[in-house]
Amino acid sequence: MLRRSLFKLFIASALVAAAPLSFALEAGKDYVVLQPAQPGGSNGQIEVIEFFSYGCPHCAAFDPMLTKWRASQGKDVVFRRVPVSFGRPEWAALGRIYFTLKAMGLSDKLDSKVFDAIHKSYLKLEDEKTRNDWLTSQGVDVKKFNDTWRSFGIETQSRRGDQMAESYRIQGVPTLVIDGHYIAADSGVSGEEAGHVRMLVNAEQLVAKVRAEKAKK
Repeated sequence: MLRRSLFKLFIASALVAAAPLSFALEAGKDYVVLQPAQPGGSNGQIEVIEFFSYGCPHCAAFDPMLTKWRASQGKDVVFRRVPVSFGRPEWAALGRIYFTLKAMGLSDKLDSKVFDAIHKSYLKLEDEKTRNDWLTSQGVDVKKFNDTWRSFGIETQSRRGDQMAESYRIQGVPTLVIDGHYIAADSGVSGEEAGHVRMLVNAEQLVAKVRAEKAKK
């Protein structure tokens, strides 16, 4: 069963009819089995990875729903984001913003604001001057940000993100991978918002599926 907080999210979205609370997951429709499987969570934890890009409008629309869903998860669920570029230089730059903010402990605070800056204020944050001005407006230490941005560690993480997208066979974003084994799908429902809700419903049930599988081991 879905947690009450997720149910409230569906009510708020007026999409309950598009997202039944209980149904049998169908492979190939509601989820894809990742072949080969990738590493999941350690010490009994269930890892959920969102492959995304700040530059993706669908990811921006998905972010508020995902934030609420994350908050509803049990303590055994660990979440991380992996920005991908798909070979686009501007998306590569935006991915570095995520990794840099994360390294500075600012990603949770500024993630939604980065999305808004790009998709509501139409700022080109891949441009250094524009980015520096925006970071200043957010009270971020621009020198520290740029020093971190240019570091070997951020370069390595950026390359690793794209390598992971290839290993996990990511075709588009946003994509949710559950414990390295399953990719949550939108079940082919029509409408972006309904599709996002259905993907979270499927992700919820996949988390429960993995939890049950781990309990049997």
